[in-house]
Amino acid sequence: MPGNALTPSLATAPVPENESKFDIIVVGAGVLGSAFAATFAKQGKQVLLLERDLNEPDRIVGELLQPGGCKALKELGLTECLEGIDAIPTYGYGIIRGSEHVHIPYLTDPGTGKQYQGRSFHHGRFIQKLRTAASQTRNVTVVEATVNDMVHDDDGVRVIGITCTHKKDSTASSADSITHSVTSQYFAPLTVIADGCFSKFRKQFIHKTVTTTSHFVGFIMKDVQLPFPNHGHVILATPSPILMYQISTRDTRILVDIPGKLPSASTGALRSYLETVVYPQLPATVQKQFMSALETERLRSMPNSFLPPSTSSDLGVILLGDAMNMRHPLTGGGMTVALNDVVYLRDMLDGDVTKDQEETMVQMELFFWKRKELSGVVNVLAQALYSLFSGGDENLIVLRDGCFSYFTMGGECITGPVGLLSGITRRRMVLVYHFYAVALHSIWLMFHKATWAEVPATFFKAFSVMWTACVVLLPVMWSEFKA
Repeated sequence: MPGNALTPSLATAPVPENESKFDIIVVGAGVLGSAFAATFAKQGKQVLLLERDLNEPDRIVGELLQPGGCKALKELGLTECLEGIDAIPTYGYGIIRGSEHVHIPYLTDPGTGKQYQGRSFHHGRFIQKLRTAASQTRNVTVVEATVNDMVHDDDGVRVIGITCTHKKDSTASSADSITHSVTSQYFAPLTVIADGCFSKFRKQFIHKTVTTTSHFVGFIMKDVQLPFPNHGHVILATPSPILMYQISTRDTRILVDIPGKLPSASTGALRSYLETVVYPQLPATVQKQFMSALETERLRSMPNSFLPPSTSSDLGVILLGDAMNMRHPLTGGGMTVALNDVVYLRDMLDGDVTKDQEETMVQMELFFWKRKELSGVVNVLAQALYSLFSGGDENLIVLRDGCFSYFTMGGECITGPVGLLSGITRRRMVLVYHFYAVALHSIWLMFHKATWAEVPATFFKAFSVMWTACVVLLPVMWSEFKA
């Protein structure tokens, strides 16, 4: 098996020979793929990690790791990946609605007595640290190549490997250089597909469809004085929320959710939208830097998608990460789910399980339900909160105002929801309890504001609001229970 001598691109040298065999093949060296490769290699498995481009990625999402994700990273022995990237400690959230705001701090760790912390950072820097950790782990072979297809056995029922086209190595001599036309096959009893939200192989193995209801438009603002330093910020704007969080000493990310069709950047419609709709709704301390960044920064967008989790019945292959399950990034839970999935799988696929494809599938079925203790909470919370925070329907506005008012009451009205948001509390019934507590509080506010003459109509309105709450929550809950 090739050694781990590293080239500047992080790829292992020399490139493994065609038809080399491994214990596990991982397609995609993102958050999940890199963590998975490093974790299973530590168990003594020979892991091939394939990535189309090992250069530092440049994305506008995946930049805030919740405390539950930091905890998983520590359990995997990868905490050092947060060091040396100018990451910013985060201690909770600030929710802003016009001139009003509410502080939502993370919980205190009962074991240490200290407050839980998250981290925010430049996505690409974190990914490169994860890739470096994987490439420097004994038994990991990193290859920079585009995976073209899965290789099946003669009966066509088992995946036994992959075919890939190697990327040209511009650092090698012409005699040794790999050209784009060189294709290799590699074999393993288990192939893990973790190629992200734009997965090339998703449709081959799962049948649920991706739905996209909005886009994030994002850019970096310099030297911003945020209302809540070292906190994520959610601005309850119209028509949908705005996120802000510091990702390095000088850089603050702003993400503007734009529902429906994205305005054109080339015609100036997108810039006009940001100036006329978004700018007036920002805190005064941010507005100057926002306009300055509009002049200098490239406006970039990312679809906000939802994909309910799925199981795959195909032997020899499993889909993980965003290739298998996505939720709206409003709550910043994607990386937390991915890293905790690796923790679950580390224990469930230990020993020689991965060499037996039938046993692997049994364990994956168990994993599908086990992971829901966290992913079910994160997925439902993200979709439900986005519906509340972006809906223009009159009932959704009532629920949104009720949600903000609920937070202002403090105590359990904050600690319960933030425990779910941070990935620390992993009980779906806690989510259901607080969601319907918000709905009942919203209804109470309606009656509190109503005159005696309006009370009869308010009763009908109350039933309508509760019905809307059920329509928001229950379909997403149901999607979590379907295989």
